[in-house]
Parts: sequence; structure tokens; C-alpha cells
Amino acid sequence: MKRLTCIGTLMAFIVPLAAQVRFVDITRQTGINFVHNNGAYGKKYLPETMGAGCAFLDYDNDGWLDIFLVNGSDWPERKKKTSYPSLYRNNRNGTFTEVTRTAGLAVEMYGMGCAVADYDNDGDQDIYVTALGPDRLFQNLGNGKFKDTTTAAGLGNREYGSSAAWLDYDRDGLLDLFVANYVKWTRETDIFCTLDGKTKSYCTPESYKGVSSRLYRNVGQGRFKDVTQPAKLFDESNKGLGVLVFDYNWDGWPDILQANDTEPNRLWENNRNGTFTEVGVMAGVAFSEDGVARGAMGIDAADYDGSGHLSVVIGNFSNQMLALYHNEGTGFFIDEAPRSALGPASLLTLAFGCFFFDYNLDGRPDIYVANGHVENDINHVQKRVTYAQSPHLFENQGRGRFSHVTERMGKEFTAPRVGRGAAYGDIDNDGDLDVLLTTSGGPAALFRNEGGNRNNWVAFDLKGQTSNRDGIGAVVRVKSGTSRQVQMVKSGGSYCSQSQLRLTFGLGQSDRVDEVEILWPSGRKQVLRNLPAKQVVRVEEKAARGKTDKLTD
Repeated sequence: MKRLTCIGTLMAFIVPLAAQVRFVDITRQTGINFVHNNGAYGKKYLPETMGAGCAFLDYDNDGWLDIFLVNGSDWPERKKKTSYPSLYRNNRNGTFTEVTRTAGLAVEMYGMGCAVADYDNDGDQDIYVTALGPDRLFQNLGNGKFKDTTTAAGLGNREYGSSAAWLDYDRDGLLDLFVANYVKWTRETDIFCTLDGKTKSYCTPESYKGVSSRLYRNVGQGRFKDVTQPAKLFDESNKGLGVLVFDYNWDGWPDILQANDTEPNRLWENNRNGTFTEVGVMAGVAFSEDGVARGAMGIDAADYDGSGHLSVVIGNFSNQMLALYHNEGTGFFIDEAPRSALGPASLLTLAFGCFFFDYNLDGRPDIYVANGHVENDINHVQKRVTYAQSPHLFENQGRGRFSHVTERMGKEFTAPRVGRGAAYGDIDNDGDLDVLLTTSGGPAALFRNEGGNRNNWVAFDLKGQTSNRDGIGAVVRVKSGTSRQVQMVKSGGSYCSQSQLRLTFGLGQSDRVDEVEILWPSGRKQVLRNLPAKQVVRVEEKAARGKTDKLTD
């Protein structure tokens, strides 16, 4: 009886704590008034259904996260207004100021996704924007302004770009760029699709040919070289929408997982010699359990069960449910979604942006999913499916179990939207993680996390020296009591979006971290001990020195 009493008391404490967390819509009060333009005017062009992404970044290096929102545009034959992406500077007082023009980012394009990183190692975060070709690279000049250096850098992918991610695939200290492309589509080659034989409808991706994604190697001096073919990544059957860079086999080299729409997902294993080998089928991430290639969109990875390995979540089309590929640590993944709360809850929703984050800082990564259909009249065809949809928030209960807690987050958070891009970041530096959401043809939404920081936490900002300046690819392992957590600094992820590069670890009720191990892309290892909770630790990469800073073999 004593044991049961203790467990009951513990649960009585945990449940109210989690129930106190809310996500509050603060979009208007912060001054964010962005509305996405998909250009739709009745022609039913495929890109109109896809929406665009967003990013958290600190473009002015003041320690506060700013916001970047990708935008579409009117089609040339029906030009009514000019649309630009939007950059919002964090005023550090709960508000943001739109600074797109003064920052030099008022460039019209039919944008899709974005990836943020310091590609030239000068200390400032740069922005790459994917689009209906050409893409754009905006170099941060360090004075609050950006310069379009696409042509000078040798970039400008002219395909239908979607998600992108920065990575150092060859570990030379210079960030390379991976760009996912969707399908072969132009207005001139648009196809007439119909459901009733008369009225045009949006075509499905099966109607179009695929297109290869691209890998650009950073050769220094601000220049890139297309190495897609020599890296053995060229594949014109791909229809990529989500990109994840992670080290799935912990060999110290970044691998690439691409979420494909109606084509098998691709897992490219880094061969450590400048080439990759596609192992998606063998690894178990290419298809659903019944061998079907799904309509995959957003993607992310985390060690959600404390196994020490990075598992994967992928957002899929309606009637397909989410995928939760558990990393078995043997080079193989098993989809656990059908046997968890994720499967049934996500069966009728259409998932775009998705990511792992510890929303209540209890030390267990939770899952957020942005939902929204691509057909605005889908309810006429499928009575149980709607165009605007509520998001999913799955709370990690431990031991691989999740519970669907969306309804506990408040009406503003659960309101149906046509969700697309999504990212997380700590906009107010209070420790807990806030959420940014874009919608297709509608307003962006910013949700402040209220109550997540009732638990303790520690966060890490990494600064590479021999490694790339942002520390992208660095692996951080945290020990606190009996808890063991691991995260990797990564660019890209979700759908066409990027979350903060800072790594936040929830500590629950622990008031300190016993040990932190940081493995840099260069191979250097640093160990920190006995860190108090509720602080951001800024770590600069060092050479071997003393007992706590050492090089790996």
C-alpha cells in the first residue's frame, strides 16, 4: 500500500504540472501581421496547395530570436500585388518590428522553404530561400542588412525547390547545402486534372515527373559547387518535401533522410569519402508497414525514448497517419505509430510541418504537427476530412508512449488552420519553447509557451572554431541524475522551415546537470560538469586542454 500511495502522489503532482502549460496566440500583440500569398485565382496550379515555411534566427546577434517568413507571389498573368518574404526583428520586449525592406530582403519570388546558417563563418547567420526557381542566397553583412549573393556563390537551383538544410557532409569546417526539389512543374507544362470530367482540380503529385535533389559543396571564398552526381545523390524519381540531416548510425558523419511525396523516402548514408549510399528500403524508412510509399511532408528526429539513438517522425497525407520510425540501433527502423497514440489520432489529418521538442521541459521530447488539407473542398468528397485542421501535440509519457494533449492547450492553439510550415524557438529567453506556424494563403501564427518553464532546463549555444561556426552537426549528451539525453545541432527539418539552433534540454525537477559531453564535427570532444539549471551555456570549441577538454581518437 505504501508503494501505491507514493505512485499516486507522484502522478497527482505530474498531471497538474503538465495541465498548466498553455500555448497562447500572441501574433497580433507582438506586431506580426504577415499573410501568405499563394497566388490562387482559379487556375488550380499545383504550387498553390503547398504553402511555405518559416524560421527562427538571430540575424543581428543580440541573443534574441527573430522571425523569417517565406512568401509566395501572384502569378505573372494576373499581377495584382507585390509580395515579399518578411523579416521581423525581436524588440526584446514582447514585440517584433518588420524590417524586410531595410534588411534588403524585399525580393519577390514564389518562395517555398528556407534554411539558416553562417555559411561563410563570419559570425552572422545567412538565409537560403527555396522557390519555384531560382532559389536565393542572402548573405548577412553583419550590419542588419543582407545581400543577394546567389549568382556569385554559384547557387540558384532552378527546379521546384522545397526544403533545404545546411550540413558539413565532408567535415572540412565549411557548411555545404542540400536542396530538396519537388516535381517537374511550370505554368507552361501545367496539366488539366479533373474529378468530374469538367471542372479543373488540383493534380496529385503522381501526375508529374520527379526531379533530383541537389548537393552543393562549399569550396570556400563564398563559392559552392554542385556535387550531386559525384556524391551519388542524383535521382530523378524523387519528389522531395522534407529534409532531415542526422547521424542515424552514430559514425560521426551526417546522413540525409528525405521525405518524398508518393515516392519511397530516401535515406542516404554518408560513406565518409564524399559519396552517399541510399539505404532507405534496407533501413525500413522508405515505406509504410504495408509497403506503400506515402505522401510524406515534414520530418524530424530525436531520441524520444532514451535509447541513445535518433528516431524519426514524418508527417503524411490524410488517411495514412504519421510515421514514427524507431531507431533500433542496428541500422534498422520500425514504425511504431500504428501501435501508439500517434496513429489513430493522425489518421484523418494531413500533416505538413512537424518536429520533436520538449514543450513541458520534463526531459522527454514531445511531438508537434501542423495540419491542413490541400483541397479546399475536400469535405464534399470525404465527410470526415476538413480543409482547415487542428494541430497535434503529443506528450511523451516515457517508455515510448505518447498521449494526445492538443485540447489541453487552449482554444487559440487548437483552432483549425490550413497549417504548413512550423518551427520552435525561445522568443522571450524564458527557457521554454514557443511555436511559429504558417498557413497556406493565410496569416502566420506565433504561440507563446506559458508554463513550460515550471520545470527546469539548460540550453546550449555552440560556437565552432575548427568546426563550422554554428556547430551544425555537433552532438550534445546530457546526464542529470538518472536521465540521459542526446541532441544534435541541425539545420532544416519540419516542412520548409527551421527551428532555433540552440539546444534546449528539459530537466524536470533536477536543479543541475551532472555532465555534458559535446562532440564537435571536427572530432574534438569537450566535457562540462556540474552546471546549474535555468541558464543558457555558451560553449566555444576548444583544442585539447586539461581533464575536461579532450580530443577523440
